[in-house]
This record gives sequence, C-alpha cells and structure tokens, in this order.
Amino acid sequence: MAAEAARLTETALGLARKAAEHLTERGLENTRLESELMLAAVLGIKRLDLYLQFDRPVTEEELERFRGMVRRRLKREPLQYIVGSASFRKLELEVNRHVLIPRPETEVLVDQVLAWLSEHPGTGDVVDIGTGSGAIALSVASESGTRVVATDVSAETLAVARRNAERAEVSDRVEFRQGSLVNALGPNETFSVIAANLPYVAETERSGLAPEVRDWEPGGALFAGADGLSLIRELVTDAWKHLGTPGLLVLEVGATQAADVVALIDRSAHYQNARVVRDLTGRERIVRAEALSSREGS
Repeated sequence: MAAEAARLTETALGLARKAAEHLTERGLENTRLESELMLAAVLGIKRLDLYLQFDRPVTEEELERFRGMVRRRLKREPLQYIVGSASFRKLELEVNRHVLIPRPETEVLVDQVLAWLSEHPGTGDVVDIGTGSGAIALSVASESGTRVVATDVSAETLAVARRNAERAEVSDRVEFRQGSLVNALGPNETFSVIAANLPYVAETERSGLAPEVRDWEPGGALFAGADGLSLIRELVTDAWKHLGTPGLLVLEVGATQAADVVALIDRSAHYQNARVVRDLTGRERIVRAEALSSREGS
C-alpha cells in the first residue's frame, strides 16, 4: 500500500525527469523534451501545462500508460508514432506506421506550391502524388483554398489522410484517389501544380538509416530502387501529360539527388526552367520545373 501511495503522489514533472534520465542512459537524445511530450499525451494536456501543473499527481493508470510509451521509445519507435501525431506547418496530423512522418523540408515544397498559386491565380487545381499523411495536400487546401487531388497507392495510407482532412476541416476541398503515380488521374486531366514527395532512398542506404526510420517507418514510402530515383524517374516521364500551361512540377528529392533530377527533367524535353530550391538547412531538397509554354515537345 505504501508503494502504491508513493506512485499516486508522484508528480508529472518528476516522472518526466526520471524517464528522461532512463532514456539518456540508453543512448537516446532530446530525452527531456520527448519524455514531457509523451507524458502530456497521456495526461491529455499540452506540454506547457506540465509546468503550470508542476505538482499534479499521476494516477496508477496514467503511470502504466506512460511506462508503456517509454518502453516503446526504448525500442526506438519514433516519438510521433507513440503519441499518434506530428506537427506540420499549421496542422497537427495523425500518424501511424502506415504513413511517413512529415519532415520540415517538405514545408519548403508547400511554400513553392503556394507561391506558384499566388502568382498564377485561377489556373487550375493541384495534385499531390503519394500523399501519405496528407501533409502537402491538406496544407495547400487549408492555406490557399485551392482544390487538391491527393493520391496514394495504399488504402491504409489514404484512410489516415482522410481522417486528417476531417481534422483540418478541408474534406470538401480534397479528393482522395488510390493509384500509383499518374495512374490515379484521368487520361486528359490536367493540373496547375503536380507536387510529389515520393520515396527517394536508395536500397544501398538502408543500413545507414537511423533505427527509428529503418525499422519503423513504412519501407514503401522510403525506398525506390538501387539509386532511389526509380519513382521520380517514372513521374518525370509522365507528369507533363497532366500539367496545364502554365503549370509547375515540384518534387522533394534526396540531399544528393537534385542535380540528377534536374538532368532527368532537362533530358525529357517536356519542361522548362528547371531549378533547385534549398531547404532551411541549406540542402538541395526541392526540384521544380515548369510546363513548356507550348506542346511542341508532346
């Protein structure tokens, strides 16, 4: 009884501190932040509230749930899967093992789409190829009001994206379709923007990935052949058929792939003004190109 009473009087911040120490001993980083986020998720409060309610006791049930989360993190399961959500721009997205965890560099891709739509109003809809959690599609729909078609090869992935659309209150502006690359599009369907964050990790790089990525995130959303460009290569080959004029193709690529992707685009003879955009850390992560002003290359 004394031990149980002690557990029930354990404060939230005390628990988070002890968990952080345990995680640090096992070689993990950012452990104080992660421990507080996990505990806040258990308690149903914001992380800041842990400090505002610093002496809040934790019940036995809450303690067990928190311990379960810590055990999952010790197995190197990503924090976002454990708490069930990830932040992206203005959205809080549901994530699970069916979807890739959205990254900050993808926000730069969204910036490119929004800038294009602002510069070319009324030119048409946007399509997000390989939508995953819906991060790109839902951000574009919510921040610009533009209609977006979001495609993915996986039904389980699309189910997550649909729930995120409902959470973001943009279901009326986003249409979800299942299919690989442009196969989900009508043969004569064109868009103002084709955006894609496709798998781009080479199979040879698998062993060098962090355990959180290699062992937990969906391989189908990560790996794309021997050089990582198999799906990007296929999309570049076919995307021009679905671009209006003016139209923009914008792709997220691996940190060392930008020059190769620009070369793919230039060789295709169906695009113009291909260029690279750096992410917030200075890496070449976004490649964009415009549709030809005429269809002479068709």
